[in-house]
Amino acid sequence: MRRIRLIVNGADVEREVEPRRHLGDFLRQDLGLTGTHLGCEHGVCGACTVIVDGVPARSCLMLAVQTDGAEILTVEGLQSADGTLHPIQEAFRTHHGLQCGFCTPGMLTTLAAFLAEQPDADEAAIREAISGNICRCTGYESIVEAALAAGRAMRKDG
Repeated sequence: MRRIRLIVNGADVEREVEPRRHLGDFLRQDLGLTGTHLGCEHGVCGACTVIVDGVPARSCLMLAVQTDGAEILTVEGLQSADGTLHPIQEAFRTHHGLQCGFCTPGMLTTLAAFLAEQPDADEAAIREAISGNICRCTGYESIVEAALAAGRAMRKDG
């Protein structure tokens, strides 16, 4: 076992973990943050994407011990403390950016990180940003529409 200290969704966390425990399992099983979905467990589908120190990362490919000292943001941490949805969450709701919802946490975290850096991204850039996230339901049209709307909202809010 190894003790790790990190920040998850703004909260200080300190836990003993097995050195081979994946970050996705740590988040879901140890911390009860089940919004992060584990799909392929090979880093292909993107459902398990979380934001590690500001960068989207596949939690199925990262070991929990690698995040010692890091700041992690999961889909549960996207909304503000008062419950206000992040612009990408609000846009997904408004533009029907999900169907079955399995890919949604990874799409939301990927797009939140991307739009934080490029809120003025066009459709082609958004499609490139989500190219590592597989959705088998939507055909991506509503996801792209939601991302464009979220970008507009983020630009407006400064």
